[in-house]
Amino acid sequence: QVQLVESGGGLVQAGGSLRLSCAASGSIFSINAMGWYRQAPGKQRELVARITTGGNTNYADSVKGRFTISRDNVKNTVYLQMNRLKPEDTAVYYCNFNLKAVFSGSYYYTDYWGQGTQVTVSS
Repeated sequence: QVQLVESGGGLVQAGGSLRLSCAASGSIFSINAMGWYRQAPGKQRELVARITTGGNTNYADSVKGRFTISRDNVKNTVYLQMNRLKPEDTAVYYCNFNLKAVFSGSYYYTDYWGQGTQVTVSS
């Protein structure tokens, strides 16, 4: 089993910054990618940022230039630095670890999710 523990959410004024962290523990065999998703009330969960073990990143258009995803492979931790926050960034943020396993020559991918952390940006 894999457990993800998130921290760093909270209330901040527009223009402020927050840093989210997500640490993984348990049976971590091979990490394919790590990411952050968010879900605002009444909306679907959406990808915010994602980083592969090779260091490739992709971001939602709405956060490009403001958010930065990074990772610590030794600590099995992924971070999301959020700057110039806007009220529309208000949501529950979830971290995701996509793990890869090889069995009989085939790859299998499994997603694990954090419990979610609330980010609220006031105007």
